[in-house]
Amino acid sequence: MKRIITMLLCLMMARSLLSAAAEEATVSQSKPKIVVLATGGTIAGVGEEGKTAGYKPGSLTAEELLSAVPQLSDVADIEAIQVCNVNSDDMTAEVWLTLAHTINEMAANPDVKGFVVTHGTDTMEETAYFLNLTVRTDKPVVLTGSMRPATSISADGPMNLYESVCVAASDEAVGQGVLIVFSDRIYAARSVTKTSTYSVMAIAAGETGSIGVVRDGAVFLYESPSKEHTMGSEFDVSGLEKLPKVSILYFSVDADPELLAFAAEHSDGLVIAGAGAGEFSEKWIEIINGLTIPVVISSRIDDGVITKDNLLCQNTVAANNLSPQKAAILLRLALTGEVSQERLEELFLQY
Repeated sequence: MKRIITMLLCLMMARSLLSAAAEEATVSQSKPKIVVLATGGTIAGVGEEGKTAGYKPGSLTAEELLSAVPQLSDVADIEAIQVCNVNSDDMTAEVWLTLAHTINEMAANPDVKGFVVTHGTDTMEETAYFLNLTVRTDKPVVLTGSMRPATSISADGPMNLYESVCVAASDEAVGQGVLIVFSDRIYAARSVTKTSTYSVMAIAAGETGSIGVVRDGAVFLYESPSKEHTMGSEFDVSGLEKLPKVSILYFSVDADPELLAFAAEHSDGLVIAGAGAGEFSEKWIEIINGLTIPVVISSRIDDGVITKDNLLCQNTVAANNLSPQKAAILLRLALTGEVSQERLEELFLQY
């Protein structure tokens, strides 16, 4: 009798273990798969314990970043890829192309729900806008970073990473273009910018504002980007290994026109960060009027729009409300093919 009871207990235990394993497998299968592409930045920075300055960006690996947020396993199955590990001021067009190629290739996998790119905040807005114009998927692509290194008091990276994975795993984010998630807020790639050198609220979107928020892992989107992006974009970088060179010239009082002439000789196109509504001196006007390469006029002012009526030179193109750095990205992509001034004007209205 004891033997029978023992066998029955063993059988019940085996069934319980099998049931638990099956339940665990079912839960795992029900979780979305998110690919995290790590590029470095402050979020992977390490420095003196407790301090927010004097750290080395890009010190932690993707796996180390993920291990600091164990709650991620409740949200998604994560695949980590270390694309590079640099300060975002060392970001290059070659890394941009690697990111776009990787996302486009992996997006074809039906098991992949979305993507998160960890990035330094200094140039995160540029990478986000480039990907917004070059990735070919409706699946969520979310960028995030931090203003404090991982070793500081109240480091903001873990929460930003957690919320970004929540957004990438959300159906709400499908078809919304490339997004940035930072300090509980969701931003569209085209409008986002960095506004502070130190604040954990350094990422913002000027006049247009955020398009949603994240609260306790729940995603709430209230607006959708209206400009063309991702699947609606015409820019194909699949065969590219580099981009045309575009230089940005910042106008100020007594800005040397010879610098403008030098940049024009060594660039495929120029973007002018003009004063006010994209204005500059008579000396700059003389040189720009004689240029044959494309010249786009933006502003050094944070908010506002440049229209065709604002232009001081007829051979230039208005950047609309794009910042100089984002205008340069759109111009670089436009110059990967043959493009007229008229078509450039259309592109800067369309994107």
